[in-house]
Amino acid sequence: MKNSARAFWLDSPGHGEIRQVDLPEPAEGDVVVRALYSGVSRGTETLVFRGQVPESQHSAMRAPFQEGDFPGPVKYGYLSVGVVEQGPEELAGQTVFCLHPHQSRYVVPASAVTRVPENVPAERAVLAGTIETAVNALWDAAPLIGDRIAVVGGGMVGCSVAALLARFPGVRVQLVDADPARAEVAAALGVGFALPGDALGECDIVVHASATEQGLARALELLTAEGTVLELSWYGDRRVALPLGEAFHSRRLVIRSSQVGTVSPARRTGRGYAGRLALALELLADPALDALITGESAFEDLPEVMSKLASGEIPALCHRVRYAE
Repeated sequence: MKNSARAFWLDSPGHGEIRQVDLPEPAEGDVVVRALYSGVSRGTETLVFRGQVPESQHSAMRAPFQEGDFPGPVKYGYLSVGVVEQGPEELAGQTVFCLHPHQSRYVVPASAVTRVPENVPAERAVLAGTIETAVNALWDAAPLIGDRIAVVGGGMVGCSVAALLARFPGVRVQLVDADPARAEVAAALGVGFALPGDALGECDIVVHASATEQGLARALELLTAEGTVLELSWYGDRRVALPLGEAFHSRRLVIRSSQVGTVSPARRTGRGYAGRLALALELLADPALDALITGESAFEDLPEVMSKLASGEIPALCHRVRYAE
């Protein structure tokens, strides 16, 4: 039915379902999008699925087109790629990216969608949100030619940061992860790989994205004097202990947060949210980034798949969801 769609809802922590939903009548300036693919942002979405969003962060963690509230029932997600079925002439028939939950069709303002460049396959465009996070992180980190950089944590965000750093001239980049299988992903992205105990030290910058205490402690150990750890991990409702004794002060180490919810101050004047997302989509022309998509399933299977992603039974980076015509 043209005025209805199917959407994935988290009914309660640990339990999701596909629901039939009614679509609003499009207003002037709206677009109707038929979904082709969506991506599961594994770190954040599995925290949501397990009901681990802290009450203090319920407002900050809301997705742009979220319905319901944490811990549930809630419709959550923000990596959707589809085709504009109805809307302004310049967008009709175009492939677009939207920060929308997992849903087969949806109605949003035209300003909420970004056209996918012709040289970027729709299948890869689901990575746009994560590449946007990596862009913001590197604006915050401000790497320089010749820097020695480690990325601790080879999940979706960490690998995205490493992939962009691989393009920086003269930079030594090493992806650090406890899972030796991440070496294959690192090779596809064109960066070095090491297990935590074998990682190269004396780093000017360490980007931390493992969401573990051990990873953050190791990130501090890998720094050179006056080096910076850029913290990208989202810990949900977990408390984290930090080794701020020993040489932390004498070596003048820095821990700095970075989060995609606001544009980095380094680029806030010249680029807003729309410009940052458009840049992320342009960067997705690189086929090496296909290595970040490690699985695909049908939309109808998402309740079961999300449960397996949350438990670790499916050890994915980005898991792609495919929608039927």
